[in-house]
Amino acid sequence: MTLMTRFSNLPRLSVCAAGALMFCVSAQAQVISFDIAAGDMKAALDAYAAQSGAQLIYKIEDVKGLPSKGLKRLASAEDALALLLDGTALKVRRDPSGAVVIYVDAGPKPDKRAEADEGPHALGTVVVSASRRREPVREVPMQVNVLSADELNRSGAKSLKDYLSNEAGVDLNSFGSAGVGSISMRGVTTGNQTIATVGVYVDEVSVGSNTAFAKGAQLALDMALLDLNHIELLRGPQGTLYGAGAMGGLLKYVTNEPDTSEFSGSGTLTASSTRHGRPGLTASAVLNIPLKDDVAGLRVSAFKDRVGGYVDAVGLAARADADRGDTTGLRASALIAPSRQFKVRLTATTQKVGRDGVEFVDYDGKTGLPVEGELRRRLFAAESYANKVNLYAADLEYDFGWMRLNAITAQQKQVVGVANDLSAGYLPLLAGFGLNLAAATARFSNDNKKLTQEFRLTSKADKRWEWLAGLYYAHEQTGNHQRVDSLLPDGSPGPDLAIASLPADYKELAAYGDLTWKTGPWSVTGGLRVARNRQHFEQEGDGLLVGGKTSLAADSSDTSKTWLLTARYALTPTSGVHLRAATGYRPGGPNAVARDPVTGVPLAAPTFQPDSLTSYELGYKADLLDRRLSLEAAAYRIDWKNLQQFFLANGISVITNAGRAKVQGAELSLNYRPDEHWTLAANGALIDAKLSEDAPGLGASAGARLPSSARFSASLSANYSFAWLGHPAYVGLTQRYVGERNAGFDGSISVPNYKVPAYSLTDLQAGIAFKRLSLSLFARNLFDARAQVSANSLLVPLGGPQWVVMAQPRTLGASLNLTF
Repeated sequence: MTLMTRFSNLPRLSVCAAGALMFCVSAQAQVISFDIAAGDMKAALDAYAAQSGAQLIYKIEDVKGLPSKGLKRLASAEDALALLLDGTALKVRRDPSGAVVIYVDAGPKPDKRAEADEGPHALGTVVVSASRRREPVREVPMQVNVLSADELNRSGAKSLKDYLSNEAGVDLNSFGSAGVGSISMRGVTTGNQTIATVGVYVDEVSVGSNTAFAKGAQLALDMALLDLNHIELLRGPQGTLYGAGAMGGLLKYVTNEPDTSEFSGSGTLTASSTRHGRPGLTASAVLNIPLKDDVAGLRVSAFKDRVGGYVDAVGLAARADADRGDTTGLRASALIAPSRQFKVRLTATTQKVGRDGVEFVDYDGKTGLPVEGELRRRLFAAESYANKVNLYAADLEYDFGWMRLNAITAQQKQVVGVANDLSAGYLPLLAGFGLNLAAATARFSNDNKKLTQEFRLTSKADKRWEWLAGLYYAHEQTGNHQRVDSLLPDGSPGPDLAIASLPADYKELAAYGDLTWKTGPWSVTGGLRVARNRQHFEQEGDGLLVGGKTSLAADSSDTSKTWLLTARYALTPTSGVHLRAATGYRPGGPNAVARDPVTGVPLAAPTFQPDSLTSYELGYKADLLDRRLSLEAAAYRIDWKNLQQFFLANGISVITNAGRAKVQGAELSLNYRPDEHWTLAANGALIDAKLSEDAPGLGASAGARLPSSARFSASLSANYSFAWLGHPAYVGLTQRYVGERNAGFDGSISVPNYKVPAYSLTDLQAGIAFKRLSLSLFARNLFDARAQVSANSLLVPLGGPQWVVMAQPRTLGASLNLTF
């Protein structure tokens, strides 16, 4: 009666109780075997209340028509409820009586007294799909970081460089623009990579190329925050479940599903001003349309981002803010669920990044000082960059009860066009051949078509045994066209210095699976993946820099096996330790090998082999202090062998295998909510990544540090929530530090080293929310530090400058969001 009286102003209310057990700490700690069928949310909550013994309070209107995926697994009461409500707008709090109140998050509480009624604010349970199952991140036996799209939006983040900036131990080696960069985790990189070492997924679809001929290592998908829910970072090799190229880790973009029961939408307008640059403007909109109640829904989102730029060009192609441009995107997603067992999700995404130039700044590699002045570079010819990605996917899911079948089909196409001014390095070189040129420009055109098909069977959650099995097929067709043209001093076109066409074809078939055994506090998982690929590669070229006309072709095939073994011991229902041993790999491939003109002997091996690594990890995860403190810690060792590296054979670039590397490190992540106002977070990483054997292709000796990764990096943040004029508001501060990094290898001629200095950056955020309107303010790089984020040594061997990517100068912005 007390509960009913307390909420007597609600038109329709449901109070579900089973026994006298309340949803208190002891109830949360108990692990329960849940068996809740998919279907209606109200029925699922009733079953949850009966099986957990928890007391639930909610409005009938809030849950009416909502579908539930059901739940069949062992879990604590709080984790189980988080899994049931995952993907909905429903939130959970506890009232003073101990009952659980389920409500729709319609904005902030009207006053501070209402906030106080909720009692201490525990950290919410974070649910991820890292192991291809939805489960609390605390129970996943590896390091997983979750980046909330809402929090990234509030901070003014717009690109992958911004998303990863506060993630210690994760590096983005940018090649001068959004969408042109290489991700590394835990120090697994050689700098100039042949194939990516970090895989990228959008929901359940692998994106990007797994070959060495489509520039996949340099084209990590830089997806704008286009109706994203969150980003998952999986640290350590993920080859067993996610395949080739995920030997260092995985980045997964997780998008929002359509809601089949409620019409809703939002619009956001963000304006910013960057010191030393032009203003920026971003507009986005999301619309959710239920097509048939509880059966079908459509979600459409669109955005446009105007980037003002901040790097000035001097010289023949002088221009202020030469790196300005636009990013546009559109996504449509449909969800069709004709029955409780069967659902289909269809998604179409297109995104285009366009820039008038890249954001490199010329630095002197010896002195570490800017050559042309602060935030400037010398251009002899105009540059440009465009990157368009189209992704279409269909995920069909059928729940048989004892297992779930997913059939995932995807078609993607990426077209990239780049014009880079190489004059600073090439003009002195070509002058030695008697050529008097005014400019030399490299033009790259790359297109990659990729078809993937995956079939996956996942067992229902069980007290003792769980399993997963799948088949994966991929077919890539790549066109890689390169041209280096020149300009004479009178402005007329000069000779073509190089023309090359490098088409390639890649086919892969893989089978994978894992098996989990649970007994008491123990959970042990073993997994295996076997992948077979076949490749064909051609290289046709002509021009002075190529050494005349060439026409080469090659084929290859190889089989790779990866395995996974984890053991987790639950110390308490909210803490555990884990051991993880896993392998990862990058596929081998063909080399277009020239022959010695005199002897006819091939100048390099006809193929290069896969390289692989083995990782050993010891970790601890816990929710402590009544779930107000979340802690994750891990120590690891990685042994990397048969390193793939580029090598020049008679002027033609081939790939060879040589050398080993060893990486040792530790990671720590903390989230702490001492009261209803403060939220504190910290993460740090120690990385010791070195060659353990000589690597001739890199010109590096054993003991040399691997590039890009700092020995120490860390990030600290503090957020204070409060009520202002009866509306919830917040202020926040983030401080990040990245230690000194190498851009190459000491003593190397092909990859000369440059010491990228350590830096520290400060960001601020503030905001206030009304019923349907919210305002966010942000300041990025508050003290306008000239931080060097990454560096490229491409022209240094030819006497050119070091290309350095700088942190964006101080940027002040405001974002207005309207929901309906």
